[in-house]
Amino acid sequence: MKKYYSIVVLIVSLLACAAPVRKNENKELVAQIEANEYFPWVKAKALEIMKTGFNAGDGYREVWIRDYNTFIELALQVFPKEELKENILVFFRMQGEDGNIIDGFTPAELIGKGETDFSYSKLEPRYAAHKNTVETDQESSLVQTVYKYIKLTGDSSILNEKIGDKTVAERLEWSMDFLMEHRFNEQYGLIIGATTADWGDVQPEHGWGVDLDNNTHPAIDIYDNAMFIIALNNLMEVLPETKEKWGTIRDNITTNSRKYLWDEQNQKFIPHIYLEKGSPFPDDFDENQIYYFGGTAIAIEAGLLSKEEIKVSVDEMISRVKQAGAPSIGLTLYPPYPEGYFANKIMNPVYSYQNGGDWTWFGARMIQQLIKNGFIEEAYREIQPMVKRVKDNNGFYEWYSVDNKPRGSGTFRGEAGVLYTAIVMFEELIKE
Repeated sequence: MKKYYSIVVLIVSLLACAAPVRKNENKELVAQIEANEYFPWVKAKALEIMKTGFNAGDGYREVWIRDYNTFIELALQVFPKEELKENILVFFRMQGEDGNIIDGFTPAELIGKGETDFSYSKLEPRYAAHKNTVETDQESSLVQTVYKYIKLTGDSSILNEKIGDKTVAERLEWSMDFLMEHRFNEQYGLIIGATTADWGDVQPEHGWGVDLDNNTHPAIDIYDNAMFIIALNNLMEVLPETKEKWGTIRDNITTNSRKYLWDEQNQKFIPHIYLEKGSPFPDDFDENQIYYFGGTAIAIEAGLLSKEEIKVSVDEMISRVKQAGAPSIGLTLYPPYPEGYFANKIMNPVYSYQNGGDWTWFGARMIQQLIKNGFIEEAYREIQPMVKRVKDNNGFYEWYSVDNKPRGSGTFRGEAGVLYTAIVMFEELIKE
């Protein structure tokens, strides 16, 4: 009961700005939520698979920070906080010498002799670390995870844990310093990464595509910058003494995200701002026709859109899902990049993986933001295909094809985590 109470406390705080569903205003919607046949089943299934470990899913041996950030609420229902804390501390022990944060860690004994794309730390000899350097969300994801851990457990002592010659609090700031020193573009005043499909971690230039190299086309996108804004908000809340430094930076990133990335005329975020090397795509390709679903959801979480713009965004998502013939607003993007635009074959044909696959991992985060901002009917309607396919497939899958077939890793804990939290948010709303 105590564990469940902790997630309720966090979710109530998330709902502080939401318009409550009151029985005398919308009895039918309340009744539908209370009687939903999928909600209790999905919650129980999520708890069941969470008990089996912390790796991202059946297809992954690593514990990833970007996934951990999305299932920590769920994990705290079935694991003691000490175990969650220990996993978090591993990321700090394996922090790079420039302050960067790894993607994930794997038991060192599982690494084969021919596997070389790993780093090691004297502070944590049990594990090998890897990082997909094309993305710029690992540091922000760790800050957000620590924030959630503290809010869920009340255990702020983690900030005082000494890792090597630095406390966790110091290492949190160090990770944000890394972004400003190594991933910041002075011209636009925004965070940069490689060219990827929305929130994805595959660049188009060559067959694997997860590491920055001479082929990389640096670019700016909304996902990286929205994640950074959320992380800075979290950092300043748990470390109020950092507000003087990071408040101005947060405000500038917010202003510049709107100035350079928000397309006012089309009421959408542009996919990329390209820097010195330009775009990796053909000159006649109009990339701004593509709508990024995941980055838009995270931008809403970062407070970058007004309520009116959120309404326009969800309506546009629904319209594009219908155009694609896709199952849900978990759709990564639409239209997808044409076949052959990414060398990695997993991104081809179109509607595959991050190039138009349907990911509840982000779709349910959009559901959470709809609830938080008072779009309860839309949220309830749009979560239905997500929870239905969990039961239909007897589990959680990494992504789904355009015809709603499960794909990728099974027991995908990121999907379980975000759906679990969204369902609890519905349940808390109808108690208001």
